[in-house]
Amino acid sequence: MGKTILFSAVGGTDPISLNNLHDGSLLHICRWYKPDEVYLYMSKEMLEFQNQDDRYRYCINKLAESQNREIVIHEIERPELVNVQDFNYFYDDFKECLSEIIRNAGDAEILVNISSGTPAIKSGLLVLITLGELYCKTVQVITPTKSLNEHSHKEYDVEMLWELNEDNLPDSENRCKIVYCPSLSNIKQTEIIKQLVREYDYKAALSAAELLPEEATKSYLALLKIACARLQLDNRDLNAQVNQYQMSGFPVKGDDARKYFEYALALDIKRRRGEYGDFVRALSPILADLFEMVLYKECGINIRKYVEVKNRVPRWSPSLLCGTEVESILISSFSSFDYKAVSSIHILKIIENKCHNEKVINIVESLRQVEQEVRNIAAHEVVSVTEKMIKDTTGYSSQQVMNLVKEAFKYTNLNIRSEYWDAYDDMNDFIISRI
Repeated sequence: MGKTILFSAVGGTDPISLNNLHDGSLLHICRWYKPDEVYLYMSKEMLEFQNQDDRYRYCINKLAESQNREIVIHEIERPELVNVQDFNYFYDDFKECLSEIIRNAGDAEILVNISSGTPAIKSGLLVLITLGELYCKTVQVITPTKSLNEHSHKEYDVEMLWELNEDNLPDSENRCKIVYCPSLSNIKQTEIIKQLVREYDYKAALSAAELLPEEATKSYLALLKIACARLQLDNRDLNAQVNQYQMSGFPVKGDDARKYFEYALALDIKRRRGEYGDFVRALSPILADLFEMVLYKECGINIRKYVEVKNRVPRWSPSLLCGTEVESILISSFSSFDYKAVSSIHILKIIENKCHNEKVINIVESLRQVEQEVRNIAAHEVVSVTEKMIKDTTGYSSQQVMNLVKEAFKYTNLNIRSEYWDAYDDMNDFIISRI
């Protein structure tokens, strides 16, 4: 296990506050994070206090003794540093100091105290870590009074203060808090991830997120993996994962309903992303099932009574069809009906003959027209399918085609409400809110 190194400026309440008799930030971080090494950054004033009574090293060593361990103390002395409000000085000096520490640290964890020192010291450290590529954990320490610390150094008796220090009591409170401080490049990467999510490109968003530190992505990395699996129609354990993270955007829970609805949602995402070739090619697999569900809802005809499934492909069964009205419709509609695989055109003809709802007939006929005229071209010819091509070939835009699919769902027993079609956007909003 790697060691832990603490870099800390020394502030006015270090090592123990004379006003409240509690650890200052420096000592409190040492108490709870148990660093193996501590770098003390001291201005002229703090260095004078150290030279008076060795107070900083004394308390750190007493703490180490009480914890049955050793702490190596390094002193970074700045006797010329009088103007402790000079942000530019601290930014440059901290950068040099921390870079050298990190360079020599190997796999050690670097902690940075952002609670000790003047506002210029604290902001210098925060800005440096935000703008730079210094991989450190920033630690904030809350004051025991939950209010502004008062500084006093008159009659400072370090040995007495150590004995009176209330943080030495066994039930003392841990007032440390890790503050996530993203670098500028991480911030930019995060904005890119958000945009990729808005564009439904979850695979790219996941790849980008995996380049960031684990601490930066722990609130949403699993959500991106769920979104990737969803778009790939990988529904294994989906309900459990969605429930675990209480995700929005998953309105349909039943297995059968979800299977068809999720396929239709993924179809719409292809359209939204301009993947028109994939969009029209993906129409056929759902149309036959969709027509079948429409036929059952509108006409009460369950074609599963007349088919046999071989190698996962439903085929018309001559023995089950024999003498039925469905067989008569199919034979009269197709001169060479051969009892092979069930297709959307077969079900369309049954709907045309048995359904009395003209709107339903128009919807399924229009969808079949799109399937026939556009999908065959995309599947068998080397062409780039565009929005214009779909419109010129069928008379419908891709949005209008998708609207027909949504309309067809209304005439099934799946109970898909209109607002459910915003499911991916609802999921995206949920993911982005966690980034």
